[in-house]
Amino acid sequence: MAVTKNQEYTVTIEGYSGEGMGVARIDGFVVFVSGALRGEVCRVLILKALKSAAFAKVLEVLEPSPHRVEPDCPYFPRCGGCTYRHMDYAEELALKRRRVQDNLMRIGGSEVEVEEILGAAETRRYRNKAQYPVSPDGRIGFYRARTHEVIDTRECLLVKPEADAAAEAVRQYMKDFRAAGYDERTGRGLLRHVYVRSNTKDECLICLLVNGKKLPHEAELVERLRRACPRAVGIVFGENTRRDNVILGERYRTLWGADRLEDVLCGRMFRLSVPSFYQVNHEQAERLYAKAIEYAQLTGEETVLDLYCGAGTITLALASHAKRVLGAEIVPEAIDDARENAARSGVRNAEFFCGDASDVAKKLAQENLRPDVITVDPPRKGLAEDVVESIARMQPERVVYVSCDSATMARDVKRFAALGYEAVRACAVDLFPRADHIEAVALLRKRRD
Repeated sequence: MAVTKNQEYTVTIEGYSGEGMGVARIDGFVVFVSGALRGEVCRVLILKALKSAAFAKVLEVLEPSPHRVEPDCPYFPRCGGCTYRHMDYAEELALKRRRVQDNLMRIGGSEVEVEEILGAAETRRYRNKAQYPVSPDGRIGFYRARTHEVIDTRECLLVKPEADAAAEAVRQYMKDFRAAGYDERTGRGLLRHVYVRSNTKDECLICLLVNGKKLPHEAELVERLRRACPRAVGIVFGENTRRDNVILGERYRTLWGADRLEDVLCGRMFRLSVPSFYQVNHEQAERLYAKAIEYAQLTGEETVLDLYCGAGTITLALASHAKRVLGAEIVPEAIDDARENAARSGVRNAEFFCGDASDVAKKLAQENLRPDVITVDPPRKGLAEDVVESIARMQPERVVYVSCDSATMARDVKRFAALGYEAVRACAVDLFPRADHIEAVALLRKRRD
């Protein structure tokens, strides 16, 4: 039976894809169905038919899943920020745990079991950072899924209220002073993104990412933002004239107040600049790092190397349990923050290096550094192959891999296996409720054979 575009079919949803779409089969042919839940019987319309699979949307749910719920956001599913507002949280957690397990087995060739998934106590307003793209006509919100079309979002259930308030103040400023939003097709226009980072005291740091060196009526914009966000500690101008999708700026200047935000994580105080990496879910980040420390199995006598250390969050959490810790990060501002954070916390057994993880790993391997444990928390693309090789060359007893993309982690687990390291423990931690991402932690141990 040929599956053809614009045809309707009745299907039973058997499971989920890696992106959370429902998976059905029509005479053995795989069909990915957006918005469908496992176990449902749906009438679907084929939107695209390829040689190996087809993509469809739900026209009618004939037999709904008990896990289906009414979405609580008026922008869902047009806005691409959330993926799972049509299912209950228990089903979302089961889906995410299964994804990590499948990736480790299918991509990583590993039989390690994902022991658990640590779900969040709060699935709303948990994000401590919001980055709103701005459209040429002044819309501020989030992108429609798989596009760069901005959905004008007045309230987001994932971010802190002060972030929405800042976005609304900028929206009105653009309207009143005819400030142009950035057009990525032409490279013209000024405002690119509105960035808001919050802490556990509901204070925030606001950054305006701009295609140029100045905004019209900057003083008026600052005053409006201060009125909208009375607990703001600073407002920063970020210059970004690049013709690509990079969000953050090349240069920064402070329009008002401080250029850093303070927050407490795992009992330590951190000062965070705009470019510094910091997990967006505070409570779940503490659970994630606690799991990483558990997997590291430290006694207080070890030397630990932490690659992709950001502002030093994992590094300083490890410092309490190790003899010596070293952190490496390519972003200079983040390394400055990490060193300052260590000094402010009185941590004397931590050192930080600025550089690409690959270069730092090679340098330390050439210097015959033999860390007992190496931790990594790479970006979504995972580790470069030469980083994996450099880590293995240092011969640590254990590698703790913290990942925001279990597919690339699984690929790297397979690379490590070829170099003598076996995955022996794994778990998932949900830092992104209602959204598609999932964090995972894996422990790799050097084989004795």
